Amino acid sequence: MSATEILLWVVFPYVSMAVFVVGMIWRYRYDKYGWTTRSSELYEHTILRLGSPLFHFGIIFVGLGHFMGLLIPKDVTEAVGFNETWYHWIATYMGSVAAVMTIVGLAILIYRRRRTGPVFLATTRVDKTMYVLLALPILLGTWATVQLQLLGDGYGYDYRETISPWLRSLLYFQPQPELMADVPLPFKMHITAAFLLFLVWPFTRLVHAFSAPVQYSTRPYIVYRSREAGNTTRDPRRGWEPSTRPGGRNRPTSTRN
Repeated sequence: MSATEILLWVVFPYVSMAVFVVGMIWRYRYDKYGWTTRSSELYEHTILRLGSPLFHFGIIFVGLGHFMGLLIPKDVTEAVGFNETWYHWIATYMGSVAAVMTIVGLAILIYRRRRTGPVFLATTRVDKTMYVLLALPILLGTWATVQLQLLGDGYGYDYRETISPWLRSLLYFQPQPELMADVPLPFKMHITAAFLLFLVWPFTRLVHAFSAPVQYSTRPYIVYRSREAGNTTRDPRRGWEPSTRPGGRNRPTSTRN
C-alpha cells in the first residue's frame, strides 16, 4: 500500500471521526446556546414547507440505506431472506428515489436561502460552506449509483465485498485499506467527501440532527393559571379602574390618592 492510500483510507477517516466525536462533545458542553438550527421560518415559510420535508425525509431514507448496506454484513442480510436480487432492487431503485428527494429538497432550500432577502442576510460563511460540503457527498453518491448501479452490467458494483468490510474494519480498529484499492473512482470520491463533511459537522448548524425531541411525548403538561383576584396572595396593584357614569357608559377613573 502506498502512503497516499494509507492516508486516505486509514488516517483521514480516523481523524475525521475523532474530530467529529470530540467536537460534538465540546460543542454541547460549551456552546449549548449555539446548538440550534437558527430557524428562518419567521422570514419565509411557504417554500420552506416544500423543501424541508423533501430533504429531511430523503436524507433519513438515504441514511437507513447506508446503514443496511455498510454496517450489516452481506451474509446476515442473505440469512434473513434478502438475496442479491432483492437487495439490489431496494438499494438501487428505492435509494435512487430517496436521493432524488434529497437533492430536490436541498436545491429548494438553497434557492430559498439565496432568493429570500432576510434569509440570505442571516446566512453566515459557515452556512455557505456547510451547504457546499453537504451537497458534495450527496451528488457524488448519486453519480456513483446512476453510473455503476443503474447503468452498470448485471447487479452493478458490489460494494458489500469491499467498501462495507473496509468501513467495519475501521470500527473494529483493524483497518484494511487494501480493500479500497480497486474501488471505482465515484465511490472513492463519495466516501472522501462524506468524511470531509463529518470533519466539519460539529462546527455547523448540522449538530441539530442529534437533538431529536425523544422526551417530548413523556414530558409533563405545562399548566397555565389565570391571575384572578382570589387566586393570589399579592395585594392588587393600584391603577386605573372603570367607574359607571349616569347613562350606563363606563370611563376609567384613577384610584390613586
